[in-house]
Amino acid sequence: MYSYYAIMTCRNSENNIEDAVLSITNQSIKPKYIIIINDGSTDKTLSILSQLKEKISNLHIITNPDLGYDIDRVVSNWNKAIKLTYEMNLEKTDFHLIATDDTVYEVKYAEKILAFIKDNPHIVIASGNYDDNRYVTPHGAGRFVNNKFFEKNNRFYPEKIGYESFILHRARKDGYDYEMVSDAKFRHIRELGQDHRFSDWGQSMKALGYHPLFVLERFLIDFMKNKPVGRVGTISILYHYLTYKPNNYGYNSLYQKELRDYIRMCQINQLKNKIKRFPVFFTSYFLDKITSIGVRKTIKN
Repeated sequence: MYSYYAIMTCRNSENNIEDAVLSITNQSIKPKYIIIINDGSTDKTLSILSQLKEKISNLHIITNPDLGYDIDRVVSNWNKAIKLTYEMNLEKTDFHLIATDDTVYEVKYAEKILAFIKDNPHIVIASGNYDDNRYVTPHGAGRFVNNKFFEKNNRFYPEKIGYESFILHRARKDGYDYEMVSDAKFRHIRELGQDHRFSDWGQSMKALGYHPLFVLERFLIDFMKNKPVGRVGTISILYHYLTYKPNNYGYNSLYQKELRDYIRMCQINQLKNKIKRFPVFFTSYFLDKITSIGVRKTIKN
């Protein structure tokens, strides 16, 4: 079976951190090691991590100074963890797992994900799910990333908005794919939406060059379903996509034109295929309605 290591960032996580760490160390397929970046916690998080380190020999802790809360530092913290693997010459693994301080994984979570990937070697990124809804892309939390693919193209995550989506588009551009493994389950200790900034999602779409019609279609579907972020969250995403003005460089800048053009081309093709199928869907929908009405009348009579 494939091997992996885990990366986790945390800040002021005294209520969650122990459960989050133990859910990884208790996996049926255990990580080779876990790297936790304590981002300047001012509560008892560091003390709890120190106690865990006494029990978990393969736990590595990086502690940042307290610079206040800033979600933009998450990706740079991931890169600090990856850099540590090189500096300490830690064991090479097949995958790395992106974990968070507010997620708990079922015991066979890693086993299910890695078994799925073994049967589908073209999949280089996969995650499980936290509810029964079907999602198009893997979640950020609980995501396994193939290290050979990752190091060939990047070695580190781009430290700019949209980094989680970037790696998915990069995979498809290089001829690979990603998937969600629905029967591998995890749960959020904190309710989804708490401490989450869904505005980043809209800004990420702009930075990655998402086509406006693709964004509008996605907005309408999510708004009507009222999932996964609720209608207020959905409106926030669209608003920030429309109003976001990227900088010329740095965290809030656009991705390379080549990648943006590729993403737009893929989205345009997706929309074209949906338009082609629309008459079939339209006819099928009303035939079903007419048939059901006929059945109800027959039963009534």
